[in-house]
Amino acid sequence: MFLHTTGPSSASHPSSIGQADAPLGQRWHQLPERGSTAALALITWIATVIGRPAARLLLYPIALYFLVTAAAARRASMLFLRRVLGRAPSWHNRFHHFHCFSATILDRIFLLAGQLDRFEIEIHNGEIVIDQLAAGRGCILLGSHLGSFEMLRALGVIHRRFPLKVLMDVEHNRHITRFLNARNREVAETIIPLRGPATLLEVMERLEEGYLIGMLGDRVLADGRAVHCRFLGAQAPFPTGPLLLAAATGFPVILVFALYRGKNRYDVHFERLAVPAEGRVQSSSASIRALAQPYADRLEHYTRLAPDNWFNFYDFWAEEAGQRR
Repeated sequence: MFLHTTGPSSASHPSSIGQADAPLGQRWHQLPERGSTAALALITWIATVIGRPAARLLLYPIALYFLVTAAAARRASMLFLRRVLGRAPSWHNRFHHFHCFSATILDRIFLLAGQLDRFEIEIHNGEIVIDQLAAGRGCILLGSHLGSFEMLRALGVIHRRFPLKVLMDVEHNRHITRFLNARNREVAETIIPLRGPATLLEVMERLEEGYLIGMLGDRVLADGRAVHCRFLGAQAPFPTGPLLLAAATGFPVILVFALYRGKNRYDVHFERLAVPAEGRVQSSSASIRALAQPYADRLEHYTRLAPDNWFNFYDFWAEEAGQRR
């Protein structure tokens, strides 16, 4: 089976920029990689030789398998669905959650092969990116583990819509990530690996050159720092790095959410996120929280629009005893 329960992971921040309520070692980063490259190679062969419809039929037993066997992910899914739905999730809700995730992983095979013509993609507020490119200035494209961030890489690189680099933790789920990246070396070359202080220098250089730097803003690295924001009715940890980087350098932030809508349909949403002018962010937790809360609010908005696109299969709110720090 090829489903890995935490999803592809981009870094939440380029360095130890920023302060927080407390250091937070996110449990998602400690979860073992699930799946095998052999199984992924098999389904890739089925998808490319027999076709996407046949491969999609395999998603039903795959989703059922992980719903039954992945106890931690199943519990995390139930906690999330109960919160976002406001009721106990049905068996269908839980199965559909796993099925949606596996469908987006399958679609990565076709996206990496440059086959965007297989998909119906509706882009909302795309003029925001067009205007940013026309200004000739880099920016931060801030996404999340909601929907398919791979769709952004496909649009940016394969269709050459915009110059893109993606900040990524290449060690987590490294076997499956390397397998997928090997299918398209051009896409793989967009990655800026997380390497400590040197990463920040490369990010800054690319921003100055006019690149759009993709980051995910909803997971805190094991050695990172976080601030707690209100999200779906409770406090949850969010990384401080991406927004503090934007505030410290003056580069704008554009939010991106590529939501899977079933079958071959995706909705890609862009929004500008207001960030205080350079040098106006204080180091207090309250100031940083005020910076991060608008991101959490927009993430909540799109999560409610497409709850089955939530691919953080771990206890996001740290509700288990002893997880809150």
